[in-house]
Amino acid sequence: MMPITRIIEILLVEDNPAEVDLARETLELAKIRNNLHVTMDGVQALRFLRREGEYAAMPRPDLVLLDLNLPRKDGREVLREIKGDANLRSIPVVVLTSSSAERDVVKTYSLGANCYITKPVDLQQFSDVVKSIEDFWFVVVKLPPTEAQSSP
Repeated sequence: MMPITRIIEILLVEDNPAEVDLARETLELAKIRNNLHVTMDGVQALRFLRREGEYAAMPRPDLVLLDLNLPRKDGREVLREIKGDANLRSIPVVVLTSSSAERDVVKTYSLGANCYITKPVDLQQFSDVVKSIEDFWFVVVKLPPTEAQSSP
């Protein structure tokens, strides 16, 4: 496998500060260079993705890690808007949530989620899940080029 030479941009949409900290620590220990950007609710996430207001200078994420249970606008609504937007729909969205309800799994896949993962309760397992997401999405999968890479 070819090593990744560029910095991977990840948007984590998560309102639980402890889970944000754990994801940040796990990604910092990874061998793949990445920038983790965090938004705490669905409204902020969409503003980040659309580069509006205070997010105007932010990079386009290579991957979105999306919780479902968010304040202001829940993850299902965020997912619907991402996959309904021609400028955003190619960004892979991994639903990373505490819900294991079958209706949530079915609904998010019908909205275009690329992956659905139930967060483990144990901290080591959560760390392992984050690492496996990174390994899969940035080592195994070929992602579409970012805007800068696709320009002539």
